[in-house]
Amino acid sequence: MTIDESGVLVVGGGVIGLTSAIALAESGRRVRLISRDAAGGTTSAVAGGLCWPYRIQPYARAVRWSVRSYEMLAALAERPAETGARMVTGTMTAEVANGTAGPPAADDGLTAWYEAVPELRRARPDELPEGGASGWRARTPLVDMPAHLRYLERRFAAAGGVVERRPVTSLAEAGREAGTVVNCSGLGARDLVPDPGVYPVQGQLVIVENPGVEEWFVSAAPGAAETTYVLPQPYGVVLGGTACEHAWSREPDPAVAVAIVARCARRFPALARARVLAHRVGLRPARSEVRLAAERLPGGALCVHNYGHGGAGVTVAWGCADDVVRLIAEADAA
Repeated sequence: MTIDESGVLVVGGGVIGLTSAIALAESGRRVRLISRDAAGGTTSAVAGGLCWPYRIQPYARAVRWSVRSYEMLAALAERPAETGARMVTGTMTAEVANGTAGPPAADDGLTAWYEAVPELRRARPDELPEGGASGWRARTPLVDMPAHLRYLERRFAAAGGVVERRPVTSLAEAGREAGTVVNCSGLGARDLVPDPGVYPVQGQLVIVENPGVEEWFVSAAPGAAETTYVLPQPYGVVLGGTACEHAWSREPDPAVAVAIVARCARRFPALARARVLAHRVGLRPARSEVRLAAERLPGGALCVHNYGHGGAGVTVAWGCADDVVRLIAEADAA
């Protein structure tokens, strides 16, 4: 096989891979994206789709990426039928917003996020769940992930990108095909790199018919295995959830599903009677911190790693994509 020295090969077809590929293609690069599965079969398709930094480190960089993605998704929300993004108001309890019952500390890394989100304010007592100490009200992007992934695929094709459906067995193999490789393999990086620091955080959710829920709601203590979130989407309401570290099963647990619905119904009682449409389980690709950095592969090809985003893939995707473009440009100029 002849190496494409000036081309870029992106490995991974989820939201991180697609946005990286789009950013590169729209900057004038010749880009191929290789993925074993279509975007609809990736973990990204199972995600709830709320734009808010969650279970991701390091916070300072994550917030910067999140602010950039917020700007992009808010713009896309002007065309919801096309892009799958909408602006929706909701409540975030203080536990997940900051890890405490108080406001964000000046040095906690999240301050920039709070400053970037328009109309974010403290929730009034009547806007909080029973027993809730404090929380925030905000209008943020809520993304219908299957629709959004289809939009990203169309946008990539329009920019001249090419998608190939096949597995990649090693980065060295990818480096023999292109002068630059972008590794967006998510949980697959555990074997592909290999990086044993990548591990799954299992998330189970239930999708029900919408009984009239118009706002999103999230309550989750940092590191908790059980979370509560209610995300109204065009196809139903996404109810969650779980965050079980190092759990590999993709099979829904009926008892867990019952508990999820019960938790969500405490906030919106009508959900207890809503017809269940589907059960889903996804494995978030977690790491102690996101790996977004460049290195040279043994054969000389440049490899930019972009994986380990945990539960915040759609929230940081565009910001991370900007850094991918920057790292490649810096390597070219060196």
